[in-house]
Amino acid sequence: MQEFEIDGSGWHTVPGTNMRRPCQFLNKKVQAFYHGDYESGGAWERQGTIANLIWTLKNDTNPFPKNLQNAINQLKGILRQDLAEIQKKANKELTICVIPRAKNEQNYRSDQLNFKRTLCEIANELANFEDGISYIIRSVNTRTTHLDKSGGGGDGDTPYPGITKTTCTISDEIKGKDILLIDDVYTKDVGIDEDAIQALFDHGAKSVIFYSVGKTLK
Repeated sequence: MQEFEIDGSGWHTVPGTNMRRPCQFLNKKVQAFYHGDYESGGAWERQGTIANLIWTLKNDTNPFPKNLQNAINQLKGILRQDLAEIQKKANKELTICVIPRAKNEQNYRSDQLNFKRTLCEIANELANFEDGISYIIRSVNTRTTHLDKSGGGGDGDTPYPGITKTTCTISDEIKGKDILLIDDVYTKDVGIDEDAIQALFDHGAKSVIFYSVGKTLK
């Protein structure tokens, strides 16, 4: 596991236009961690890579039914190791929240929601963690950023400042909590993770640490 810092700067496409503008998604820097590098290109096809693990769990374009359980087991191992280390560094109880998928969950099959389901299991298994997996729920569809370039992004907007509060239902239970916000992959300049962190602060989170399984190589 490696540590980095999220500064909150990025770019966004102005809703209803094709104009790209620089912006600040997040008002302050946040401590962040990730397990391993996410390689683009054809890495998603190579077993053993972080990209293959994440694409298998998403199960979006090329189903991996025979590899799905192995991927779930691999994810559990990664989470048990990394989250325990993060909690030790933080030295306090953390409430686990997760970045929701781009669409309302009714748009996905059950086998496309294994990332969230596995996080829920681990949150209830590990000591000094609280299950806040359902604290952020997508209610309005957004574009699926990892499929957008290939034309499979679907309906809705790409990330812009405030998109989390506009498209998600956020629980009042967040107020006063120390949050560990988790996503499958972090990519600088996409903005969805930064915006979700700011939404948590705006809803009263005491602190936020970010963690992703993969971090896109630049």
